[in-house]
Amino acid sequence: MRGYLIERLGHHDGVLICDETGFLKKGTGSAGVQRQYSGTAGRIENSQVGVFLACASPRGRALIDRRLYLLRVSWLADPGRCQAVGISPQTLFLTKPALATAMVAAALDAGVPARWVTGDEVYGQDPGLRGLLHQRGVGYVLAISSQRRLTVPGLRTESGTQTHTATAADLAAQVDSAGWYRYSAGPGAKGPRLYAWAWLRIDIDQPGHRWLLIRRSLTTGELAFYQCYAPAPASLAALVRVAGSRWAIEECFQTAKGQVGLDHYQVRGWTGWHWHITLAMLALALLALIAATTLWGALTRLGATTCGFSAISADHLTCSGAWCGR
Repeated sequence: MRGYLIERLGHHDGVLICDETGFLKKGTGSAGVQRQYSGTAGRIENSQVGVFLACASPRGRALIDRRLYLLRVSWLADPGRCQAVGISPQTLFLTKPALATAMVAAALDAGVPARWVTGDEVYGQDPGLRGLLHQRGVGYVLAISSQRRLTVPGLRTESGTQTHTATAADLAAQVDSAGWYRYSAGPGAKGPRLYAWAWLRIDIDQPGHRWLLIRRSLTTGELAFYQCYAPAPASLAALVRVAGSRWAIEECFQTAKGQVGLDHYQVRGWTGWHWHITLAMLALALLALIAATTLWGALTRLGATTCGFSAISADHLTCSGAWCGR
Protein backbone atom coordinates (compact mmCIF):
# COMPACT_ATOMS: atom_id res chain seq x y z
CA MET A 1 0.00 0.00 0.00
CA ARG A 2 2.79 2.42 0.87
CA GLY A 3 4.46 1.93 -2.49
CA TYR A 4 1.19 2.33 -4.36
CA LEU A 5 0.48 5.58 -2.54
CA ILE A 6 3.93 7.06 -2.92
CA GLU A 7 3.99 6.29 -6.63
CA ARG A 8 0.93 8.51 -7.03
CA LEU A 9 1.21 11.05 -4.20
CA GLY A 10 4.98 11.15 -3.77
CA HIS A 11 6.83 14.41 -4.35
CA HIS A 12 10.48 15.42 -3.94
CA ASP A 13 9.42 18.03 -1.36
CA GLY A 14 7.34 15.61 0.72
CA VAL A 15 7.07 15.60 4.50
CA LEU A 16 6.77 12.60 6.81
CA ILE A 17 4.64 13.32 9.88
CA CYS A 18 4.69 11.34 13.15
CA ASP A 19 1.77 11.37 15.57
CA GLU A 20 -0.43 9.11 17.66
CA THR A 21 -4.17 8.81 18.14
CA GLY A 22 -6.27 7.04 20.73
CA PHE A 23 -9.08 4.51 20.40
CA LEU A 24 -11.41 4.55 23.42
CA LYS A 25 -12.33 1.04 24.58
CA LYS A 26 -14.27 -0.74 27.32
CA GLY A 27 -12.90 -3.72 29.16
CA THR A 28 -9.37 -5.09 29.37
CA GLY A 29 -9.33 -7.78 26.66
CA SER A 30 -8.23 -5.78 23.62
CA ALA A 31 -4.56 -5.77 22.61
CA GLY A 32 -2.73 -2.82 24.13
CA VAL A 33 -5.74 -1.45 26.00
CA GLN A 34 -4.87 0.35 29.22
CA ARG A 35 -5.79 3.43 31.20
CA GLN A 36 -3.44 5.90 29.57
CA TYR A 37 -3.45 9.41 28.20
CA SER A 38 -5.43 9.70 24.99
CA GLY A 39 -5.15 12.80 22.86
CA THR A 40 -8.50 11.88 21.35
CA ALA A 41 -10.20 12.33 24.72
CA GLY A 42 -7.75 14.90 26.06
CA ARG A 43 -7.40 12.98 29.33
CA ILE A 44 -6.49 9.57 30.78
CA GLU A 45 -8.97 6.99 29.52
CA ASN A 46 -9.21 3.26 28.94
CA SER A 47 -7.89 3.15 25.39
CA GLN A 48 -5.57 1.76 22.78
CA VAL A 49 -2.98 4.11 21.28
CA GLY A 50 -1.69 3.79 17.74
CA VAL A 51 1.40 5.58 16.46
CA PHE A 52 1.07 6.57 12.80
CA LEU A 53 3.20 7.92 9.99
CA ALA A 54 1.69 10.14 7.32
CA CYS A 55 3.15 11.53 4.12
CA ALA A 56 2.11 15.00 2.93
CA SER A 57 3.06 16.63 -0.34
CA PRO A 58 1.60 19.17 -2.78
CA ARG A 59 -0.24 16.21 -4.37
CA GLY A 60 -2.07 15.16 -1.22
CA ARG A 61 -1.67 13.39 2.10
CA ALA A 62 -2.30 9.92 3.50
CA LEU A 63 -1.43 7.59 6.37
CA ILE A 64 1.28 5.20 5.24
CA ASP A 65 2.22 3.16 8.34
CA ARG A 66 0.98 2.29 11.85
CA ARG A 67 2.10 0.63 15.08
CA LEU A 68 0.09 -0.35 18.17
CA TYR A 69 1.71 0.96 21.34
CA LEU A 70 2.18 -1.62 24.09
CA LEU A 71 3.00 -0.68 27.67
CA ARG A 72 5.82 -2.66 29.24
CA VAL A 73 4.37 -3.43 32.68
CA SER A 74 0.70 -4.03 31.91
CA TRP A 75 1.28 -5.98 28.69
CA LEU A 76 4.76 -7.16 27.75
CA ALA A 77 5.55 -8.24 31.32
CA ASP A 78 2.45 -10.49 31.26
CA PRO A 79 3.05 -13.36 28.80
CA GLY A 80 -0.37 -14.90 29.41
CA ARG A 81 -2.19 -11.69 28.58
CA CYS A 82 -0.12 -11.26 25.42
CA GLN A 83 -0.75 -14.84 24.30
CA ALA A 84 -4.51 -14.36 24.71
CA VAL A 85 -4.58 -11.62 22.05
CA GLY A 86 -1.87 -13.02 19.75
CA ILE A 87 1.08 -10.81 20.69
CA SER A 88 4.32 -12.65 19.90
CA PRO A 89 6.65 -13.44 22.83
CA GLN A 90 9.44 -11.82 20.78
CA THR A 91 7.68 -8.44 20.77
CA LEU A 92 9.88 -5.82 22.44
CA PHE A 93 8.84 -2.70 24.29
CA LEU A 94 9.32 0.43 22.19
CA THR A 95 8.49 3.98 23.18
CA LYS A 96 6.25 6.03 20.90
CA PRO A 97 9.26 7.90 19.45
CA ALA A 98 11.05 4.58 18.88
CA LEU A 99 8.01 3.25 17.01
CA ALA A 100 7.95 6.42 14.90
CA THR A 101 11.69 6.14 14.23
CA ALA A 102 11.24 2.56 12.99
CA MET A 103 8.45 3.66 10.63
CA VAL A 104 10.47 6.62 9.30
CA ALA A 105 13.45 4.32 8.68
CA ALA A 106 11.23 1.81 6.87
CA ALA A 107 9.74 4.57 4.70
CA LEU A 108 13.15 5.92 3.75
CA ASP A 109 14.42 2.40 3.02
CA ALA A 110 11.41 1.90 0.74
CA GLY A 111 12.34 4.99 -1.25
CA VAL A 112 9.66 7.39 0.00
CA PRO A 113 10.73 10.79 -1.44
CA ALA A 114 10.68 12.82 1.78
CA ARG A 115 12.87 15.87 2.33
CA TRP A 116 11.52 16.60 5.82
CA VAL A 117 10.11 15.01 8.96
CA THR A 118 7.93 16.75 11.54
CA GLY A 119 6.17 15.85 14.77
CA ASP A 120 5.05 17.21 18.13
CA GLU A 121 7.02 17.37 21.40
CA VAL A 122 6.69 13.63 22.03
CA TYR A 123 8.91 13.05 18.98
CA GLY A 124 10.96 16.26 19.16
CA GLN A 125 12.41 15.26 22.52
CA ASP A 126 13.80 11.96 21.21
CA PRO A 127 17.51 11.95 20.26
CA GLY A 128 17.12 8.61 18.45
CA LEU A 129 14.79 10.06 15.83
CA ARG A 130 16.98 13.12 15.33
CA GLY A 131 20.07 10.92 15.07
CA LEU A 132 18.49 8.76 12.37
CA LEU A 133 17.59 11.85 10.34
CA HIS A 134 21.10 13.26 10.68
CA GLN A 135 22.51 9.97 9.38
CA ARG A 136 20.07 9.87 6.46
CA GLY A 137 20.50 13.55 5.56
CA VAL A 138 16.79 14.28 6.00
CA GLY A 139 15.70 17.63 7.43
CA TYR A 140 13.34 17.99 10.35
CA VAL A 141 11.16 20.54 12.13
CA LEU A 142 10.27 18.95 15.47
CA ALA A 143 8.36 20.62 18.29
CA ILE A 144 10.21 20.98 21.59
CA SER A 145 9.37 22.30 25.05
CA SER A 146 10.11 25.85 26.15
CA GLN A 147 12.66 24.48 28.63
CA ARG A 148 14.82 22.62 26.09
CA ARG A 149 18.37 23.90 26.43
CA LEU A 150 20.10 24.75 23.16
CA THR A 151 23.60 25.84 22.18
CA VAL A 152 23.80 29.20 20.43
CA PRO A 153 26.66 31.38 19.13
CA GLY A 154 28.08 33.91 21.58
CA LEU A 155 30.78 36.54 21.33
CA ARG A 156 33.51 36.36 18.71
CA THR A 157 37.03 36.22 20.14
CA GLU A 158 40.49 35.78 18.68
CA SER A 159 40.23 32.05 19.33
CA GLY A 160 36.88 31.76 17.55
CA THR A 161 33.18 32.09 18.30
CA GLN A 162 32.19 31.31 21.86
CA THR A 163 28.96 29.46 22.51
CA HIS A 164 26.56 29.27 25.43
CA THR A 165 23.42 27.34 26.28
CA ALA A 166 20.00 28.73 27.10
CA THR A 167 16.42 27.53 27.17
CA ALA A 168 14.22 28.03 24.14
CA ALA A 169 12.03 30.39 26.17
CA ASP A 170 15.04 32.52 27.19
CA LEU A 171 16.21 32.73 23.59
CA ALA A 172 12.74 33.81 22.45
CA ALA A 173 12.78 36.63 25.00
CA GLN A 174 15.93 38.00 23.35
CA VAL A 175 14.34 38.39 19.89
CA ASP A 176 13.57 42.05 19.20
CA SER A 177 10.59 43.28 17.20
CA ALA A 178 12.57 43.36 13.94
CA GLY A 179 13.28 39.63 14.27
CA TRP A 180 9.66 38.55 13.85
CA TYR A 181 8.10 37.78 10.47
CA ARG A 182 4.47 37.07 9.65
CA TYR A 183 3.81 33.86 7.73
CA SER A 184 0.87 31.52 7.27
CA ALA A 185 1.31 27.99 8.63
CA GLY A 186 -1.23 26.81 6.05
CA PRO A 187 -4.95 27.09 5.40
CA GLY A 188 -7.38 26.68 8.28
CA ALA A 189 -11.15 26.49 8.66
CA LYS A 190 -11.32 30.28 8.96
CA GLY A 191 -8.61 31.16 6.47
CA PRO A 192 -4.79 31.21 6.61
CA ARG A 193 -3.27 30.29 9.99
CA LEU A 194 -1.20 33.44 10.46
CA TYR A 195 1.52 33.63 13.11
CA ALA A 196 4.63 35.65 13.86
CA TRP A 197 7.81 33.61 13.41
CA ALA A 198 11.46 34.03 14.40
CA TRP A 199 14.51 31.82 13.96
CA LEU A 200 17.98 31.57 15.49
CA ARG A 201 21.03 29.54 14.47
CA ILE A 202 21.99 26.85 16.98
CA ASP A 203 24.67 24.14 17.21
CA ILE A 204 26.94 25.93 14.74
CA ASP A 205 29.75 23.47 15.45
CA GLN A 206 27.64 20.53 14.23
CA PRO A 207 27.28 19.33 10.60
CA GLY A 208 24.47 20.74 8.53
CA HIS A 209 22.31 23.74 9.32
CA ARG A 210 20.37 23.95 12.58
CA TRP A 211 17.88 26.45 13.94
CA LEU A 212 15.49 27.20 16.75
CA LEU A 213 12.16 28.15 15.16
CA ILE A 214 9.74 30.16 17.32
CA ARG A 215 6.04 30.63 16.61
CA ARG A 216 4.03 33.38 18.31
CA SER A 217 0.24 33.72 18.28
CA LEU A 218 -0.89 37.07 16.90
CA THR A 219 -3.82 37.17 19.36
CA THR A 220 -2.59 35.65 22.63
CA GLY A 221 1.18 35.89 22.24
CA GLU A 222 1.51 32.18 23.11
CA LEU A 223 4.81 30.71 21.96
CA ALA A 224 5.67 27.34 20.42
CA PHE A 225 9.19 26.09 19.71
CA TYR A 226 10.75 23.81 17.09
CA GLN A 227 14.23 22.35 16.77
CA CYS A 228 15.17 22.29 13.08
CA TYR A 229 17.85 20.70 10.93
CA ALA A 230 18.59 20.63 7.22
CA PRO A 231 21.61 19.20 5.38
CA ALA A 232 21.57 22.27 3.10
CA PRO A 233 20.59 25.91 3.69
CA ALA A 234 16.84 26.49 4.06
CA SER A 235 14.69 29.60 4.25
CA LEU A 236 12.48 30.65 7.14
CA ALA A 237 9.46 30.24 4.86
CA ALA A 238 10.46 26.61 4.17
CA LEU A 239 10.71 25.80 7.90
CA VAL A 240 7.35 27.44 8.56
CA ARG A 241 5.79 25.40 5.77
CA VAL A 242 7.08 22.15 7.24
CA ALA A 243 5.94 23.11 10.76
CA GLY A 244 2.49 23.86 9.39
CA SER A 245 2.27 20.55 7.56
CA ARG A 246 1.92 18.70 10.88
CA TRP A 247 -1.80 19.51 10.83
CA ALA A 248 -2.14 17.22 7.81
CA ILE A 249 -1.97 14.11 9.98
CA GLU A 250 -4.65 15.47 12.31
CA GLU A 251 -6.87 15.97 9.27
CA CYS A 252 -6.09 12.40 8.19
CA PHE A 253 -7.20 11.11 11.60
CA GLN A 254 -10.38 13.17 11.49
CA THR A 255 -11.29 12.01 8.00
CA ALA A 256 -10.33 8.39 8.66
CA LYS A 257 -12.44 8.22 11.83
CA GLY A 258 -15.33 10.14 10.35
CA GLN A 259 -15.56 8.57 6.90
CA VAL A 260 -13.77 5.22 6.68
CA GLY A 261 -14.21 3.79 10.19
CA LEU A 262 -10.67 3.93 11.52
CA ASP A 263 -12.00 3.72 15.08
CA HIS A 264 -15.12 1.65 14.33
CA TYR A 265 -14.12 -1.91 15.18
CA GLN A 266 -14.77 -4.66 17.67
CA VAL A 267 -11.66 -6.76 17.10
CA ARG A 268 -9.56 -7.53 20.16
CA GLY A 269 -6.52 -9.36 18.83
CA TRP A 270 -3.16 -8.00 17.73
CA THR A 271 -3.53 -9.24 14.15
CA GLY A 272 -7.15 -8.14 13.89
CA TRP A 273 -6.27 -4.60 14.98
CA HIS A 274 -3.58 -4.32 12.30
CA TRP A 275 -5.86 -5.74 9.61
CA HIS A 276 -8.67 -3.33 10.41
CA ILE A 277 -6.40 -0.28 10.65
CA THR A 278 -4.67 -1.20 7.39
CA LEU A 279 -8.00 -1.56 5.56
CA ALA A 280 -9.17 1.81 6.89
CA MET A 281 -5.88 3.39 5.79
CA LEU A 282 -6.37 1.86 2.36
CA ALA A 283 -9.88 3.32 2.11
CA LEU A 284 -8.53 6.73 3.13
CA ALA A 285 -5.75 6.36 0.57
CA LEU A 286 -8.26 5.69 -2.20
CA LEU A 287 -10.11 8.90 -1.32
CA ALA A 288 -6.82 10.79 -1.36
CA LEU A 289 -5.89 9.29 -4.73
CA ILE A 290 -9.26 10.18 -6.26
CA ALA A 291 -8.87 13.73 -4.99
CA ALA A 292 -5.29 13.93 -6.22
CA THR A 293 -6.11 12.53 -9.68
CA THR A 294 -9.11 14.81 -10.16
CA LEU A 295 -7.92 18.07 -8.66
CA TRP A 296 -4.20 17.91 -9.35
CA GLY A 297 -4.82 17.10 -12.99
CA ALA A 298 -7.32 19.95 -13.38
CA LEU A 299 -5.07 22.47 -11.67
CA THR A 300 -2.06 21.36 -13.68
CA ARG A 301 -3.99 21.97 -16.89
CA LEU A 302 -4.90 25.43 -15.58
CA GLY A 303 -1.26 26.19 -14.78
CA ALA A 304 -1.85 26.41 -11.03
CA THR A 305 0.38 25.08 -8.30
CA THR A 306 0.23 24.73 -4.53
CA CYS A 307 1.47 27.11 -1.88
CA GLY A 308 2.02 24.74 1.02
CA PHE A 309 1.67 21.09 1.83
CA SER A 310 -1.98 20.85 2.90
CA ALA A 311 -3.03 21.06 -0.70
CA ILE A 312 -5.38 18.23 -1.56
CA SER A 313 -7.61 16.74 1.12
CA ALA A 314 -9.52 13.48 1.08
CA ASP A 315 -12.16 15.10 3.27
CA HIS A 316 -15.25 15.19 1.04
CA LEU A 317 -12.86 15.10 -1.92
CA THR A 318 -12.30 18.83 -1.54
CA CYS A 319 -9.28 21.01 -2.05
CA SER A 320 -8.30 22.77 1.18
CA GLY A 321 -5.08 24.43 0.11
CA ALA A 322 -4.16 27.91 -1.02
CA TRP A 323 -3.54 28.09 -4.75
CA CYS A 324 -1.62 30.53 -6.86
CA GLY A 325 -1.23 30.70 -10.61
CA ARG A 326 2.22 30.68 -12.17
